[in-house]
Amino acid sequence: MALNRQPNIPDQDVFYAELINGQRDLSDEQADMMLAKLVLILSNHVGDRAVLSEAIALARDNTLATPA
Repeated sequence: MALNRQPNIPDQDVFYAELINGQRDLSDEQADMMLAKLVLILSNHVGDRAVLSEAIALARDNTLATPA
């Protein structure tokens, strides 16, 4: 399975709102912890190491290309 880079989330705005609301009333540390746990849960669901490695590299490259 290859990493899907095309939009693939139905109702993206609703998902984004749910993601933001999931962090509401959390401290910055708790919000970071929640996102880390979400990444691990979804990574376990994906399970494909090649896809996960590609996603990690893509996220890192995108982060480094974005001014802080």
